[in-house]
Amino acid sequence: MNHPITPPPELVQQWADTLAWSKDQVVFTRAAQWGADQELEACIEEVQVIYGEASSACIRDFRRPKPLSLKEQALEQLREVNAMLQFQTTGGETSAIRRALETLPND
Repeated sequence: MNHPITPPPELVQQWADTLAWSKDQVVFTRAAQWGADQELEACIEEVQVIYGEASSACIRDFRRPKPLSLKEQALEQLREVNAMLQFQTTGGETSAIRRALETLPND
């Protein structure tokens, strides 16, 4: 258990304590995710030394993309609605909704 990407026992216990169903499967999944995160950070440190901060930030953003904001989700769903409305003979106008959403901040 001295390997650098082995999760600490306290973290494994925390995962097990917070889960009520199928603890083994979830603990294994979280352990794998934790190990992958540790490996990613180690790789990013090496890349940063050789290629600089910008390259390491690109790798992190690509490997761990952030979920869409509520605004981005709403705009995506609006695009889907617009696509469906194109196939109907009578459809609603959604451009006002789109413009309102676009004025909101991205958080």
